[in-house]
Amino acid sequence: MTSSFSQSAKPVFRQHSPFCLENHQAYESWRKKKLEDYPDAPESLVIPIKNPANLTADEKNQILEKCQKTNTVIYRCKEGIKDKKVIRQLGQQLGLVHLDENLCSEDDGISGLQVMEKGTRHEGYIPYTNKPINWHTDGYYNLSDQQIRAMILHCVSDSATGGENAILDHEIVYIIMRDHDPEMVKAFMQPDVMTIPGNIEKGIVIREAQTGPVFSVSDKSGCLHMRYTARTRSIEWKKDSITEKATAFLSDLLSSENKFIFKYRLQPGEGVICNNTLHNRASFEDDDKSGKKRLLYRARYFDRVQ
Repeated sequence: MTSSFSQSAKPVFRQHSPFCLENHQAYESWRKKKLEDYPDAPESLVIPIKNPANLTADEKNQILEKCQKTNTVIYRCKEGIKDKKVIRQLGQQLGLVHLDENLCSEDDGISGLQVMEKGTRHEGYIPYTNKPINWHTDGYYNLSDQQIRAMILHCVSDSATGGENAILDHEIVYIIMRDHDPEMVKAFMQPDVMTIPGNIEKGIVIREAQTGPVFSVSDKSGCLHMRYTARTRSIEWKKDSITEKATAFLSDLLSSENKFIFKYRLQPGEGVICNNTLHNRASFEDDDKSGKKRLLYRARYFDRVQ
């Protein structure tokens, strides 16, 4: 199930973009604004909301402003949400309309992430197990015109133990890498820098191999987009010294205790709204006796937060 929605539009004037490596002035101005008063703890990302299906003007403004700053918001509802329709309604209020109806999503385009003992989703898809998930952005294997720009991840019920997420703003990653060596950013913007192997099940090609950049700039919005996975199995990186340096540098950053890496364990009624920032998930354990079984709703969009 795919969508024909595309981010294609009249290109922005790239020479004026802060992500143009030749435009030092625009970059320094954007960088200063980005880092000024940047949150220093995950609790700073939390915004309480009363009714996600009908945000107040203040709640909506807070979410949009926070997303503009950090690309990530954690919302907190007093009442739990079990109806996936509410997740769709929440997204629509923020300009999130075009869902990625992927292989594992359900008929409404929203996936219920929980441990599956059998079936298609259990076989080879780690989100449907209790295993840890390494650093990635969602849909890194998608076609270039079907990139995941935003995501909502809502906690219906939590596990008995574990399941913590770590989150890192991809614009912060860009700043750290560009400040260290702009050539690494240049390498990550190559259109052939990272290839994801095709998805073949029982001899049937579900998805062809996908090649593309790590960092790219949307022609529609001028915003930075990141496509990345820390998995190593079958991933093909461009074989040149600067790409090797960039991948090693990013790997070291993601395994560090950098102050910009926020760790948070979602509680029932809480959720993440993000512009597909880098994230991972720790392993977890459910408990049948206590009824503590992890269930998250995941909605992935071809749009960015408004």
